Amino acid sequence: MRDVTGRLMLLDTASLYFRAYFGVPDSVRAPDGTPVNAVRGLLDFIDRLVKDHRPVDLVACMDADWRPKWRVDLIPSYKAHRVAEERPSGPDEEEVPDTLSPQVPVIEAVLDAIGIARVGVSEYEADDVIGTFTARARGPVDIVTGDRDLYQLVDDARGVRVLYPLKGVGTLQATDEAVLREKYGVGGAGYADLALLRGDPSDGLPGVPGVGEKTAAKLLAEFGDLAGILAAVDDPRARLTPTQRKRLTEALPYLAVAPKVVRVADDVPLPDVDTALPRTPRDPDAVRALAARWGLGGSLERLLATLAR
Repeated sequence: MRDVTGRLMLLDTASLYFRAYFGVPDSVRAPDGTPVNAVRGLLDFIDRLVKDHRPVDLVACMDADWRPKWRVDLIPSYKAHRVAEERPSGPDEEEVPDTLSPQVPVIEAVLDAIGIARVGVSEYEADDVIGTFTARARGPVDIVTGDRDLYQLVDDARGVRVLYPLKGVGTLQATDEAVLREKYGVGGAGYADLALLRGDPSDGLPGVPGVGEKTAAKLLAEFGDLAGILAAVDDPRARLTPTQRKRLTEALPYLAVAPKVVRVADDVPLPDVDTALPRTPRDPDAVRALAARWGLGGSLERLLATLAR
């Protein structure tokens, strides 16, 4: 990765194409009748994002492993309810709508032909790729995701914010520390601790039984961070209610491993990739062939025109 000092936009690609799939009617189809609603919806998303935010660099971050074994070894319930098929070697198969799965290779081929950097790293989730690019960036970073887990990367001092889609991609919540503190009572640095205390059924994270979002925020306000809360559990003079102390004590085995599962990695071995936003397609012939084969029409044309500006 070259020295990135301009505005870097990082796409949580699967999060966005899932939203496109459910937001664009499946009547949007290729000439042969194959649904391409996720493909065209994602291209429209990227077009709007580039128009509105004008990043200098852009990376489509991918889930090379949506449920890494090293996370599952620590918390076996991690994303377990989303497993369609367990595989003894390689990533488990994720439960994905039947008409979405065939669109993912098309998305990848189109991004590659355009020349938009696409990065996934074996044994890591897209969140970890995003975390590592963010850690290495020297300029402002816009993270585009529908996954609140990435709020933990928000950092006003470094110009890191999350653009969270509220409705399609036309209405984005620009999430900075002020937004997080107003809604959750913590800044970016405290969000991972809040999340692991609260738990997240959508990711199979149990959290601390009886500790919801408001209680987690109050504990973090009182004791600073997870380490401070754990120190308070060991301190009979700390201002914990008997019930809180009991619940936290019983959850100590979970709290010992949850941080590594919940916090995104920032040390992923990224490939050497050109992240600069392309002005012209990397492979014009492939772009034309893909446009014709999949009927990408105006969605692809608009994005190419926006990139050329």
